[in-house]
Amino acid sequence: MNVFDILGPVMIGPSSSHTAGAARIGRIARTLLGTEPVKADILLHGSFAKTYKGHGTDKALIAGIMGMETDDPRIRLAPELAREQGLEVNITTGDIDGAHPNTARVILTDAHGRTVILLGSSIGGGNILVREINGMDVSITGQHTTLIVLHRDAPGTIASVTEVLADAGVNICNFRLSREQKGGQAVMTIEIDGSFGQELNDKVQVLPNIFSSTMLQPI
Repeated sequence: MNVFDILGPVMIGPSSSHTAGAARIGRIARTLLGTEPVKADILLHGSFAKTYKGHGTDKALIAGIMGMETDDPRIRLAPELAREQGLEVNITTGDIDGAHPNTARVILTDAHGRTVILLGSSIGGGNILVREINGMDVSITGQHTTLIVLHRDAPGTIASVTEVLADAGVNICNFRLSREQKGGQAVMTIEIDGSFGQELNDKVQVLPNIFSSTMLQPI
């Protein structure tokens, strides 16, 4: 147990699960999109759906999508700021089979029509778990530097990525692979020890069979 588990995050209240965790989910979705979103479609499940207005979950998600930190005082004004910046936000509620009670599905779209779909849960104390990206199973906590690599499911692709990491002296602490079908699109999520610069991600990005690579720093 670390001090974060005891004290919780520095945040705008009232709830670490409904506010800090929600903001982190929104920020990861924005990072994965890689560009400025113009539209956000958000589905809230369980406790998020029942209490989001009173706990400000909607405001926190929007704030995270706009790139705000969990302690940013502008979180309370996030819906108004989104409208001013031309970010269209649609929030609905519903059930997601087997999902944690504090779960949101976030679909972000940029000006060129590119989208990213993220399913994330706030699991307590401001901690999160991203469970799906673009419909494929992942497991991302946001507590380690993480590479999220969308790629073609082709022989040698995993080896080429891990070779780049080994050459850079990277220690992998968690690795997960998910694919749509054999030979189709797949996603690697690689959590690593320590912090590394964008140049590491750039080396992965240019490898054969890689569609995109995104580096998430601990949040």
